[in-house]
Amino acid sequence: MRAEDTPLIRLEDYRPSDWLIDTVDLDFVLDAHETKVRAQLGLRPNPAGQPGSALVLDGDELTLVSLKLDGTTLDAAAYSATPQGLTVLAPPKRGLTLTIETVLNPSANTKLMGLYRSSNVYCTQCEADGFRRITYFLDRPDVMSVYTVRLEAKKAEAPVLLSNGNRVATGDVAGTDRHFAVWHDPHPKPAYLFALVGGTLDHVREDYVTADGRKVELAVYVEPGKSSRAGWALDSLVRCMRWDERVFGRNYDLDVFNVVAVSDFNMGAMENKGLNIFNDKYVLADPQTASDGDYASIEAIIAHEYFHNWTGNRITCRDWFQLCLKEGLTVFRDQEFSSDERSRPVKRIADVRTLRATQFSEDAGPLAHPVRPRAYKEINNFYTPTVYEKGAEVIRMLKVLIGDEAFKRGMDLYFERCDGTAATIEEFLACFAESSGQDLSHFARWYEQAGTPTIVASGRYDAAARSYTLDLAQSTPPTPGQPQKAPVALPIALGLVGKAGDLPLHSNSNAYAGDGLIVLDQPSLSVTFTGLDEAPIPSLLRGFSAPARLELDLADADLLRLFSADSDSFNRWQALQTVATRALTSAGRGALSAAGLADKATELAGALDAFLRDHALADPAFAAQVLRLPAAADIAREIGRDVDPDRIHAAHRALSAQIGKTLADRLSSLRDALDDKSLYSPDATAAGRRALRNEALGLLATGAPETSARLADTQFSAADNLTDRLAALAAMTLIPGEAREALIRRFAERYAAEPLVLDKWLMAQALIAEPGTLGRVKDLMRHPTFSLGNPNRVRSLIGGFAANLTQFNRPDGAGYDFVADIVIALDRTNPQIASRLLGSFKTWRTLEPGRRGLAQAALTMVSRTPNLSRDVADIAERALA
Repeated sequence: MRAEDTPLIRLEDYRPSDWLIDTVDLDFVLDAHETKVRAQLGLRPNPAGQPGSALVLDGDELTLVSLKLDGTTLDAAAYSATPQGLTVLAPPKRGLTLTIETVLNPSANTKLMGLYRSSNVYCTQCEADGFRRITYFLDRPDVMSVYTVRLEAKKAEAPVLLSNGNRVATGDVAGTDRHFAVWHDPHPKPAYLFALVGGTLDHVREDYVTADGRKVELAVYVEPGKSSRAGWALDSLVRCMRWDERVFGRNYDLDVFNVVAVSDFNMGAMENKGLNIFNDKYVLADPQTASDGDYASIEAIIAHEYFHNWTGNRITCRDWFQLCLKEGLTVFRDQEFSSDERSRPVKRIADVRTLRATQFSEDAGPLAHPVRPRAYKEINNFYTPTVYEKGAEVIRMLKVLIGDEAFKRGMDLYFERCDGTAATIEEFLACFAESSGQDLSHFARWYEQAGTPTIVASGRYDAAARSYTLDLAQSTPPTPGQPQKAPVALPIALGLVGKAGDLPLHSNSNAYAGDGLIVLDQPSLSVTFTGLDEAPIPSLLRGFSAPARLELDLADADLLRLFSADSDSFNRWQALQTVATRALTSAGRGALSAAGLADKATELAGALDAFLRDHALADPAFAAQVLRLPAAADIAREIGRDVDPDRIHAAHRALSAQIGKTLADRLSSLRDALDDKSLYSPDATAAGRRALRNEALGLLATGAPETSARLADTQFSAADNLTDRLAALAAMTLIPGEAREALIRRFAERYAAEPLVLDKWLMAQALIAEPGTLGRVKDLMRHPTFSLGNPNRVRSLIGGFAANLTQFNRPDGAGYDFVADIVIALDRTNPQIASRLLGSFKTWRTLEPGRRGLAQAALTMVSRTPNLSRDVADIAERALA
């Protein structure tokens, strides 16, 4: 397929469906190669649609067996059917029942959309448009139906049969070795939330009583023999349900809530009503096979999918342009949950790192799009950091702008007013406009305009007037299809820091909203603060109150003062990051000599030494974030044009080495102080201590490699948990030689039977910043654990390599060609994974000319490949536009 052959779907062309489906009765006779599906649809004309329209249903690679209207087989002249759609040409202008029989081959479904098999388990994935691979349907989110589902299978093959809603019947099929289960979901839902699971599964369960008194049976299903690893997921589910009751007033609404872990899954997880299906990496955990990061991710993603029960399921989106309405809002909710469960400042720093690494780079490249896109060719390509992470930041800004109480009232009104509907951004914002009494039309630009705003800030102190004037200006660079940008509403949380801490804030400016908040909603403005007896240092964007870049005319010495004295934890961290980023950016551009970089490393090491001495043991998790330098990819993003990855990497390694060498004694003694001999616990406090101890090991690996190699080897041997073993492996990947290769082999031998752990082993090697890594990756593709058919393996090895700044961007172009070839091969079997991998090229235009030309050639090769999927063709077209 050529990209230009795919129709462009536009927001302004939306119109309601001509038909509605009130009820859906599904009957599945499950078979590995020939599953029979009977769908009985209760339809009626939509009063808001076009009267007298034909009934046009979506399909995708379907085989029609039979078709009946009101129980009578339709004459072949009365309809048109292809694998991609079904049209009833002249349906009655009244309610009707359409019965459709199709046949599927789950084992052959390598796209992992619709009904497929994963490790002999039947499962489904229907978002965004997978349901049309099961039966012909009005596969759009604004068509909401009540589902009743009957599942039948061989008892030995699928003793567990699950679907949405509550189980209402079970039994044996007389005279056979088969059995059945019937599930009914009383809550209308769109087709993308349908799910079924059938297979041999173990489970853990717990009884739960909601705040309003409903008894709910909770269960987490996993592959046989793995139930001992499901406890943390179940515990996380209970905690997030209680939190949602307490914070948002949302109670669960069915009698059961099931989570199922499968090993082949294109996404992280799916919020199907009452039956969440998960990639098993986000469910399975024990100390030997899951890291601290895995425990935190499981907790967050279990919460995210559960929170969708209200923000996504009870209230869904009218069309896929409103995707951020469910995803951005739910990411905000899961971030708040994790912040309450763990450390709010540390969580905020981690989230901003992710936002900058993934979304800021997306905003700066050819794949940039608004939080609510205006058009798309393939919706699966818009499950992006912009929709998710930036969408969450927009919700956070809204809360900052209108205040906590008005935000809570607005959420309550949204739940009340929109429950049971397919809603829009406009309906969502109207609730907050009403609850706050504010006009949010200006704020709504965040949903319509792509790009990352830059805030330029400067200040001047008038000693005679005892005043400080802060000048602020905003601009947003052009993005594809949006050459001109309007100013957006930017909430800037701030403080003025003096010698003894925060100074009182007094201002008569209209732009100052009080409580340390300026709203920059025009191209520029000035705010004057009075009653100041000393020149302050401004602390801006506290808590990262807006997703923007900040250019602040502070000297490094002032930033280091903020690092030591700012009351805002985020800005303390940011101050040191800014000093390091400035040095690395200058060196990466070739504007700072090696000697100058060494001097800056000494200055940073001094600040870090004092911080670690005085604060590290009081808050190890925060100290671990402070100790982690900006990533090389962050520096490439800051440079923005004519990027030389090798020069950035060399500067980054030199700065890390100098800091590690200077702090070697401090880091070693810190590791000794944090050496916890107690049994492993995944709690935030214990995880924070491990994080700091392992960050220290990583710095030592560049600054004192011989010492670090000995420490890493000892840590690997003595560790009682995967977190510490992974940290030892990561440190050793920075130290070339036989000792590294020996540890790599030991790791593989220890975890030979653990594919999820070997994913981390694959990625650790794919990220090695050395010329031999491409050959290493090609060799690893022949390792028994690797399969192009498993998304987790592909993301770990090939995706890891594509994230390797120097080796993906090799000056000979071999990295680009390798990934492009994998994309083409994958596109034949799993277009979604292929298109996401092709997204690794999103920053190609920022490279220096030689690499830029080679990356463009690889992209062009992909774009010219015959018979591309819509997914890959769309990404290639937009990347090259």
